Order: sequence, then structure tokens, then C-alpha cells
Amino acid sequence: MNKIKNSFLLFLLFLGLNSVAEDSIAKQSNSVSKIIYQLNIQEEIAPPVWHKTKKAFAEAREMKADIILIHMNTYGGQVDAADSIRTKILDSPIPVYVLIDNNAASAGALIAIACDSIYMVAGANIGAATVVNQTGEAMPDKYQSYMRSMMRSTAEATGRDPQIAQAMVDPRIVVPGLIDSTMVLTFTTSEAIKYGFCEAEVKNIPELLNRLNLDKDALKEQHLKATDRIIRFLIHPMVSGILIMMIVGGIYFELQTPGIGFPLGAAVLGAILYFAPHYLEGLAAHWEIIVFIVGLILLAIEIFVIPGFGVSGVLGILFILLSLALATVKNIGFEFSLPNLTQFILSLLYVSVASVAGLFLSYYLTKKLFGTNRFGELSLMTVQKNEAGFSIKDRHYSEMLGKEGIAHTVLRPSGKIKIGNNYFDAVAEVGFIDKGETIKVVGYNNAQLSVVKSSQTTA
Repeated sequence: MNKIKNSFLLFLLFLGLNSVAEDSIAKQSNSVSKIIYQLNIQEEIAPPVWHKTKKAFAEAREMKADIILIHMNTYGGQVDAADSIRTKILDSPIPVYVLIDNNAASAGALIAIACDSIYMVAGANIGAATVVNQTGEAMPDKYQSYMRSMMRSTAEATGRDPQIAQAMVDPRIVVPGLIDSTMVLTFTTSEAIKYGFCEAEVKNIPELLNRLNLDKDALKEQHLKATDRIIRFLIHPMVSGILIMMIVGGIYFELQTPGIGFPLGAAVLGAILYFAPHYLEGLAAHWEIIVFIVGLILLAIEIFVIPGFGVSGVLGILFILLSLALATVKNIGFEFSLPNLTQFILSLLYVSVASVAGLFLSYYLTKKLFGTNRFGELSLMTVQKNEAGFSIKDRHYSEMLGKEGIAHTVLRPSGKIKIGNNYFDAVAEVGFIDKGETIKVVGYNNAQLSVVKSSQTTA
């Protein structure tokens, strides 16, 4: 009887051990089958981070990842880039987790709250999402209102307290029992856990994977290609500003020197480096590049064909600025939704400021380089004086003195005239002269004839 009982107990023990082994194997099997895609956000939130995020989510879909894990440590950055990343996370069919490794401030807090699960290391912080300018001062309330709305809607979408979320933006928000002062809310790790803005505290990614029963060998970290790194570099706001200054400054320099030379080459190179990455990113379209080229053509026509400065020149400058601004804004044709229109206005202001800075810098360098002898080797300093026998006078021009002809173009005050079958560069001595009016040559200077209306000489 005892043998039968012992045999039965041994059989039950065998079944129990076998069951445990099967459960262990099943867990290991489940952990291995899950693919975790890791995206690192450990810099300022800006267009390069948005570029990296888009690629990460596309790659995660291609490899059929089960989880996207964001490893975050940022003090924030641009709201428009953060909003794009937040939207991408909220629309993702793949669950998105975030591990806050020290900081998720400002725009980083908005991105973190959009994730399905938040984990933090000891000593980490999340919050302080007030919108500030470049000097750190709080922006007007209309900007804060928009940020409050985004924080509320994001918290609602992920099942977190929207009142707490907007308290991270506005110091006037009171949350009973949590914050009732005039301070912007920022959570520590323990506080975030207490109020539902963090699932748990972990030391690092391996501990997080262990907690989630995920195999670390299934972790696939994003690795950017060389072309992606170049694009990220070129679309950085600082680099884009320098390229705009190259374009504007190059055009200005080219207008100060005869012929076609290095300044125009620098402007063309700047335009290529500016438009190419935005085109590859899907922001700049064919028609926006065409608008830029049309602007250059109009400006060239105004300078080299039509004397003075009028409608063609103004339209050329306007087309150039619009194309540079539109190249940074996602749009479909000429249709703009309200958020894109807001981004376009900000982009246009940014391009305008960079263009003005480029003009001032070019003017300053022109004075420095060519206004002194310090860089004399860059320009011809020898003066060819009339006393030494040098002259640019042409006998054919001098023979035109006193002759009459017609204005071939409008003289405002420069233009072209026709005397007989010959055409000459000319400048009006008094006022403007309309095309087709009869003129009389009264002088000659610097390879130009000086003319007046024939009616002005008959008295």
C-alpha cells in the first residue's frame, strides 16, 4: 500500500515539475517571439529628431515589431516637432513604451505622455512644459493655451489625468492635494508613479525588459545610415539658417561684382543643400523649387533687363522667401490646414530673419574685405589714371554728342537708346524718359551716354 502511495506521489511530483518546465519554456518562447524596436531621443527636440522618429516607426512596421521602446533624456525643444512626434505615437498601431533616463522636460514631457507606458529611472523628472522663447522667457498666453490643450488631449488619449498634464504647462492651474502654488508642475519618479504618470521605477533597459518578461536578444536598436545623418544635419534649424544666409549673401555679393563668379556658385550650392534634404523628407515639392527658380529669374530680369527696381524685383524677392518657407512645411498643393498655416507663418518669419541677417552680414563683409587694404589681394588696387594715358572713352560714343534718337527702353534713369541703327547704354539727366520718346545726347561718362528729352532742349 505504501509503495502504491509513494509511486502516486512521485507521479504527481513529476507532473508538477513537467508543468513548471513547460510554463518556463512557454515564457521563454513568448519572450523570444516579441521584437522590441529601440528609438533613442537624447537630444533637443527639433526637425532632425522628427526625421529620426519617422524612420524608426517605418522600420518597426517593416520588421513587424511588437513594441517600440523610446529611450529618452531631453530638456525639450520645438513644439511643432514635438507635436508631430506625439501624433505619430498616438496613431501607432504598435504599442509605444518610454524609459525616461533622467529628463523628459517641456516638449519631452508631451512626447512621453503620448506613450502607452512610462517607466523612469531613480532621480528622473517629467514636466515643466511651459512654452518659452530663445531667452527662456515664457511666451504669451495664446502659445501656452495651445500647449495646455495638447497636454490635456494627449493625457485623455492615454488614460492619464488631463488636469495634472496641463498643470505642467500653466502655473495658475491648481490640482487639489497636489499643487496649489504658482509653480509649474514637475514630477519625480515616485510622484509620477503615485499619480499615474509612470508604471514603475527601473534601473535601465535590461531591467525593464526583465520586468516585462521580454528577451533582451529581441531588442533591435535603430542605426541611422550615413545619408540619414547628413539629412538630419542639414535640416537642423541652425544649419538651415546658415544656408539661407549663403543663398541671400551669395546673390548680394554677385550683384556687387561684374560677371558670374564664386558668390553665385555659393548661392547655388546653398540652395541645393537647403532644398535637397527637405525634398527627400517629403516637405519640399517640385512646384516649391520651381517657385524659387522663378523668383531668381524675376530678380535677374529686374536687375539686368529692366532698369530701376519695380514689380518684377519685388515679386522675385517674394517668390524666393515664400519658396524657402514653404520648403519646411508639410502641405498638399496650395491647401493649408490651420496647424500647417501656423507653421508656415513661423517658418516665413524664420526665413525673413535669416535673409535680413544674410544681407547685413554680406554688406558688412563687403565693407571689410573691399573697403580697406587689409585684403587687398582679393581685388585690383591699381588705379589707372587719365594723366598716365589711360581712358575708357570710345570715339564712337563721343561722336554721338548732340545727336537725337529714341528711347529703346524706359530710362529710370538708366536704360537703352537707339540712334540710327545703333543701340547705346544711356542715363537720363533729368527725371524718367518713357520708351519711344525722342531724346538728345548731351554728355558721355563711364561708357554711358547722358541724354535728355528733345523737348527739354528746345527753348
